[in-house]
Amino acid sequence: MYIRHSHLKNLREYQYSGVDHSLVSRYILKPFYTNVFIHVFPMWMAPNLVTLSGFSFVIINLLTLLWYNPTLDKDCPGWVYMSWAIGLFLYQTFDACDGAQARRTRQSGPLGELFDHGVDAMNTTLEVVIFAGVMNLGQSWATLATLFASLCAFYLTTWEEYHTGTLYLGIVSGPVEGVLTLCAIYATTAFVGGSFWQKPMLETLGLPRPGFLPEVLRDMQFNHWYLVYGGIMLSFNIIQSSQNVIRARRAKGRSIFPALAGLAPFFLTWVMIPAWCYLRPEIRTEHLVPFMFFIGASFAYQVGLIIVAHLTKSAYPYLNILSLPILAGTLDALGPFLQEKFGKDVLGWPSVLGGGPYVVAYVFGCLGLSIGVYGSFVVDVITNICEYLDIWCLTIKHPFDPRDDKPLKAH
Repeated sequence: MYIRHSHLKNLREYQYSGVDHSLVSRYILKPFYTNVFIHVFPMWMAPNLVTLSGFSFVIINLLTLLWYNPTLDKDCPGWVYMSWAIGLFLYQTFDACDGAQARRTRQSGPLGELFDHGVDAMNTTLEVVIFAGVMNLGQSWATLATLFASLCAFYLTTWEEYHTGTLYLGIVSGPVEGVLTLCAIYATTAFVGGSFWQKPMLETLGLPRPGFLPEVLRDMQFNHWYLVYGGIMLSFNIIQSSQNVIRARRAKGRSIFPALAGLAPFFLTWVMIPAWCYLRPEIRTEHLVPFMFFIGASFAYQVGLIIVAHLTKSAYPYLNILSLPILAGTLDALGPFLQEKFGKDVLGWPSVLGGGPYVVAYVFGCLGLSIGVYGSFVVDVITNICEYLDIWCLTIKHPFDPRDDKPLKAH
């Protein structure tokens, strides 16, 4: 359904290409992964099982959050924050070791990249929810802005890899320094509490508050300073990814406009999301967590389509079917707003949902739909790739024979 039979042959031409300029990764993390931690995993353990095992730590963190702080605005016991720091670090470690395990067991292939990116896409949203709970951001615009920035950075990286054929990680990147920063924040919160991040940063640290700074900056809280930092880093990410794509397209003698149009699905969707939350404030103030899960599943589906297109050398997927429920919800809320603004006989249309519990039911319905669509995508793609390459997803079908110095089954 999601991979044309004529494109399956391109899977055999797969070759991973990645560039990591992180000094932390080169001199600290990679030696730790390849010389120490990789030996935790037995040779019979499939690389995708390593990835999935690491993701289980994030799921445990999320369940703990939903138990202690479902509204994202309350302090948790100190051990909870520390467990989140440990869980996230273990997720990063397992996620980094899956590639080493693949090379070690001679199981490298396109399914591994798809599986790894798919898990990372889901983790991005879940980690935003946990981060909001750590910072006590609550069900607010700040939480929604954090989700936008995180998903945008991931989308840009995936879009860039499709057009350049290479996964670029700069000197400072989200998967390395970003995750380590979150681990440090979680661990620190275990001692100072979540409410600490709501204090004015300059005053709390005893730093000067120069008069030329606007009052909003002088009194800005820790958690809002983090959002400013994230916005600055996102801006650099947008510029760098765009430059890499434009350079790659011009080197191949191709027009840059079809590539830049690939950003439209994401940004148009994120025009509708805040508009919908503004027009239906009950979504943002009372049901933001399930709404974020819906957006996250829709996003994971979109980047999954891009990764599959990259692996099979198919056309770029501009359409995300899960954007249609967002469009429908936004238009349903926009009609009454326009009627109130300009008059019922001038502009606008009545709402089908009518607000209240029907809007909440619609959001949960969208969440269920997104899980169903993304789940069917995952099962279909994995099944097709496994059947074509004669491999298994979570176990090793053709173990490596060291006497032959090659896999028993060429992938």
